[in-house]
Amino acid sequence: MELVDRLLKEEIDDLTPRLARSRAHQQEAQRRLPNGVTCDWDLLPNGPVIIDHGSGSRIFDIDGNEYVDFHNGYGVMIMGHANPKIVAAITERASRGTHFGLSGTDALVCADNLAERYGLPVWRFSNSGTEATQDAVHIMRQTTGRQKIIKIEGAYHGRNDSLMVSVSPEPETAGPRENPTPHASDGGLPDGVVGLVVPVPFNDLGAVQRAFADNPGQIAGMIMEPCMANAGLVPPEPGYLKGIKDLCHRNGALLTFDEVKVGITLSWGGGTRAFGITPDLVCLAKAIGAGLPCGAIGGTEEAMSVLLGEDLEQAGTFNGNPLTMAAMRANLTEVLTPEAYGRFDEIAEILGGIGEVIDSYRLPANLRTMGAKGSVEWSATPVRDHRDLWEIDGRLPDLAWVWQANRGVFEPPWNKWESWTVSLAHSDEDVQRYVDNFASLAEALTA
Repeated sequence: MELVDRLLKEEIDDLTPRLARSRAHQQEAQRRLPNGVTCDWDLLPNGPVIIDHGSGSRIFDIDGNEYVDFHNGYGVMIMGHANPKIVAAITERASRGTHFGLSGTDALVCADNLAERYGLPVWRFSNSGTEATQDAVHIMRQTTGRQKIIKIEGAYHGRNDSLMVSVSPEPETAGPRENPTPHASDGGLPDGVVGLVVPVPFNDLGAVQRAFADNPGQIAGMIMEPCMANAGLVPPEPGYLKGIKDLCHRNGALLTFDEVKVGITLSWGGGTRAFGITPDLVCLAKAIGAGLPCGAIGGTEEAMSVLLGEDLEQAGTFNGNPLTMAAMRANLTEVLTPEAYGRFDEIAEILGGIGEVIDSYRLPANLRTMGAKGSVEWSATPVRDHRDLWEIDGRLPDLAWVWQANRGVFEPPWNKWESWTVSLAHSDEDVQRYVDNFASLAEALTA
């Protein structure tokens, strides 16, 4: 790790002067913007990277640096930046008006497409993943007349008060694995919220069974990612998702899949289709909107019937906004077609070279890829749930990030895992650059 520390310092020292204009902009922006950025996630130890524009597989910062984009807006831009079909749809719609606060026709086309992908017949739209998961919680509670929600420990479901619990627990506060202690993951949450959430580890069916047994008649439902994406890319073990669905229904509760991150990125029908388990409700956002603010919730007729009454509204001024719906329609029906997903398989095959590097240099790491997503876990054994991240030294993924950035590849920064989302615009050469950079890092680490 002394070598890692030295390499990390050298790489940060190399990157910092190349972001001089970004740092200067941040300092100026502090006059109006807290910390000089529009989102806390933009903060980096050496200052933010302020982006000027993107095209295809590339993004360009205001310092003039060009990167192959493996970040892709936290998994949104799998169609590529400024995709011509998306640009045409937005331009045409903008010329005819961008907001009316009333329904348009594109929403039905989008709902039909999502119903085919997910096998869920009823859909409503919103403006973010946070809104979609909030809608799911409201539906589960209203349908069952119960208050408590089971969630996966270490999972993030947006900035939703009801679910900002046990998002990134640390060993000293998390409690025992068999019975995790819920705790607020941010300031400003009401005291009562924490007591309404029952956290359980991922890939542990017994923990879910215990949660129902310990809270008889109190659980409205469970929300989870079918493939955990807040710890790298952690797939469900065989039988796990089916077991959870059976437990929920046996106990009179609903099952919600949060596919904000993995929806239509893992496969044409997201995790629901990839793993063959259909939940009562599914939440989508990010990639479905082709870069515009979006959210969606789909469900069975029974689960969504609560919206037909007068006791629960799913509403919002910008729900089904015509500009978003136009972009989404082009994205779902013209760009991210079933045939397009074959390209992600080709990209994953090239990225398989990372696994060969790991084996060749005997690195304490694991490679996982699925659809447009992938990750490297800097762990000698595969990660099964959030608690496995505690054993990972964060300096390794930090070094991997800045190493790639200095060599023209940009991915989500400063996590306990190294992860990416590719796009249809990525060329073989773009992808090979990532593999080659990883190989040069492996050589440096084992020199």
